Amino acid sequence: MQKKEAKFVVVTGGVLSGLGKGLFISSLGKLLQSKGYKTIPIKIDPYINIDAGTMNPTEHGEVFVLDDGSEVDMDLGNYERFLDLTLTSDSNITTGKIYRKVIEKERRGDYLGKTVQLIPHISEELQQQFKDIAEKNYAEIVLIEIGGTVGDIENQIFLESVRELSLDRDVFFVHCTLVPVIGVVGEQKTKPAQQSVKMLREMGIVPDMIFCRSERYLDDKIAEKISRFCGVDKECIISGPDLKNIYEIPLVLEKQQVAEKILSKLGMYPKMDNLEYWKEFVEKMGDTNKKIKIAVTGKYTSLKDAYASIQEAFNHCCGNLGCSIEIKWIETTDIEEGKIKPEEALKDVDGILVPGGFGSRGAEGKIECIKYARENNLPFLGLCFGFQLAVVEYARSLCSLNMANSTEIDPETNHPVIDILQEQKEIYNKGGTMRLGRYVAKLKPDSIVQSLYGTDVAFERHRHRYEVNSNYISLLEENGIIFSGKSPDGKLMEFLELPNNYFFVATQAHPEFTSRPLKPSPLFLGFVKACLSRPSPKNF
Repeated sequence: MQKKEAKFVVVTGGVLSGLGKGLFISSLGKLLQSKGYKTIPIKIDPYINIDAGTMNPTEHGEVFVLDDGSEVDMDLGNYERFLDLTLTSDSNITTGKIYRKVIEKERRGDYLGKTVQLIPHISEELQQQFKDIAEKNYAEIVLIEIGGTVGDIENQIFLESVRELSLDRDVFFVHCTLVPVIGVVGEQKTKPAQQSVKMLREMGIVPDMIFCRSERYLDDKIAEKISRFCGVDKECIISGPDLKNIYEIPLVLEKQQVAEKILSKLGMYPKMDNLEYWKEFVEKMGDTNKKIKIAVTGKYTSLKDAYASIQEAFNHCCGNLGCSIEIKWIETTDIEEGKIKPEEALKDVDGILVPGGFGSRGAEGKIECIKYARENNLPFLGLCFGFQLAVVEYARSLCSLNMANSTEIDPETNHPVIDILQEQKEIYNKGGTMRLGRYVAKLKPDSIVQSLYGTDVAFERHRHRYEVNSNYISLLEENGIIFSGKSPDGKLMEFLELPNNYFFVATQAHPEFTSRPLKPSPLFLGFVKACLSRPSPKNF
């Protein structure tokens, strides 16, 4: 029996970035899964960077890490969370990545002396990648998100590639656009949608569906107007109202039968209908009877997207525990510079999370927050850099190593309790050269961490260059730190905890990357339970 060719749904954006194309694809993918179809998502980023690894989080948002060590756009985090998939680097295509691949082929002589051009060589390479990803993953439907907006010079070749793809494959085009509300009368304006669809048509693409982002559901007459002026059936003019909870989006799309409309156009039909478990999860979120406030003490707090996976990991806990969490964002540079004292910043919180990060700015402020948590018996969770700085704080306060530090912060420190990995010392390229991806840790029997994971090993994703210096491990352990998770060879410290504190746990990894709506991260779940149950420490 011949395998059926995959079909494609392509999502483009107009007017401005940040309209939620990634959340639309994630939500649509969830609906298609609930209808019985195997889907795989692809994100196209029209920047020349090979990947997102060297990009500043305050400019581009969180750098998301996959199991295979790929550093990718944060939208892939939403894809994994909504679809409960483990993706690979194939699902993130950048201008730099696709150009490099074609140039490498040209250098090898693969094009047999031809003049290598955007069309057909780049556009055909893209199409081949779309098809290869579908085949490799046995996908029935491939969801492609083209980053940026229609009209950007950077994404024209990507639009051309999907236009060409539609000539020999079944492709459904969805265009995301803005329908703003102007003035006190609250009138929804259609002109931005009309203009962006016009530009899309100039590229040779006629949308089959328009997803309209607005403050509220579209007025009927507005939907009719967009339909008429953009040449799209009114039933395919879809409302995307503002929502407090992103996990409601699949339910909003389901009410408008988005999946059914797309499947029908592609000559397909629902095989099943299984969304009840998702509805139950959404209903449990935001229980106003159980509220806690958690401080996230970081250095990129000017852009909350820099900590997107942390926020979503908390949301997953809310949906499973039936509670609501208020995040108090604390810029640790302000503590470091004396603009606010840690006791003032943290006096009203139920727990403290110190996230990952790089560089010296804000590090001393994070250390002060860690010290406050330890001394005041507040639930504490440290991630990556937060783990390393917890070691620094403990070494200074309880091991009589007053000048202890990480060599990332102070290369000349007398006590480098955190030091760069030996294999990293001769590496000068920054992109894709850290300890990246999924690693296993052996957990200490009867430890908090072992009880949270419910197993003797934990698999988590990493993104760092520095580790606990082996020369100081014995001293730290003698003074009370429990390294409750180590690499299989025992050389790398992966988890730590303190025995006499209410809940003081840290990990060298990024457990937020593997948290899922229906399967929250064990560390986050344990941390939130500890925050909810204070001062009783029995419900870890």
